[in-house]
Amino acid sequence: MGVEVFLKHENLQTTGAFKARGALNRLLTLSREARARGVATISAGNHAQAVAWAATAAGVPSVVVMPEHASPLKVERSRSYGAEVILHGDAAAAFVRVREICEQRDLTFLHPFDDAEVVAGHASCGLEILEDLPDVGTVVVPVGGGGLASGIAASLSAAGSNAALWGVEPEGASAMHASLRAGHAVQLDSVRTVADGLAPPMAGVLNHALLAERARGIAVLTDAEIVQGLAHLVSSGEPIEPSGAAGVAALLAGKIPHLGVGRGGPVVVVISGGNAETTANLELIGRFG
Repeated sequence: MGVEVFLKHENLQTTGAFKARGALNRLLTLSREARARGVATISAGNHAQAVAWAATAAGVPSVVVMPEHASPLKVERSRSYGAEVILHGDAAAAFVRVREICEQRDLTFLHPFDDAEVVAGHASCGLEILEDLPDVGTVVVPVGGGGLASGIAASLSAAGSNAALWGVEPEGASAMHASLRAGHAVQLDSVRTVADGLAPPMAGVLNHALLAERARGIAVLTDAEIVQGLAHLVSSGEPIEPSGAAGVAALLAGKIPHLGVGRGGPVVVVISGGNAETTANLELIGRFG
C-alpha cells in the first residue's frame, strides 16, 4: 500500500466480533430491576451473540430477534450463548418485532448501535489503538449502523488525536453515507449486500452525529470489492467474515483518499468480525472470483 498498515483484530474478540464491548458495557449499566426482567435486541448475528454472551454472564435473561435470512452459524451460536432466538422477516421487520416483544414482556430494549452506553463500550477499541499506536495517522472502520466507528471517533477526539477516521460501507447498504450527505440519519427502503454485519436498514442518530463531526468520509464498496478483501484475508489464514474484511477491501480498492499523506503515522484497519464458515467464504470467493 506504500504505507505501514496495522490490523486491529476484533475478529479474535470474545464472540468473534467487536460487539462484545458495547453489549457488556450496556448490560452493566442496567438497574437490578431491569436485569431481573430481562433484555431483548435485534441483530443479523454479531450483536445477537454479544448480547447473549453478556446477558448470560450477568445472569440476565435475553431474547434476540434475527432476520429470517440470518447466518445459521450466528443463529446457533446465539442460542449456545443462552439467548432465546426468534427469526422474523427482514432487518426492518425484525426491528418492529423486537419492540413489540419488549412491550409485551416488559423487557429492556438494547439497541445494537444507537445507544450512548453501547458506543462508550466500543470506544474502548479506539483507546486500545491509541495505546499501541499513539501516532496513528489513519483509522479505517467498517460501518453498519455506526456503533463501532462512532465509538472510535469519540475516543480519538477525547484523546486529542488528529488521525483521519474513514468508515467503509457496502453500496447496497450505505445508510451512513446517505445520512452524511443528507445532514441527518436516514433509513433505507431496502438493503442488499453479502456483508450481513453491515446491513442494518438505517444509520443511528447518535452515531451519525458523532461521525458527522469527526469522520473524514465514508468509502462505499461493491460486493465484489468486499469479497476481494475477504479473499486476501482468507488466504492469510484469518478467521473472517465479509463485513470484517471491508476495511482491507477499501485499501485494496484504493477507496481511502490521501492514505497516510500528511498524517505522519501508520494506518490501522479494524477487522470487525470473523463469524463465518470457511465453506461460505469460499463459495462467495468463487462466485465473485
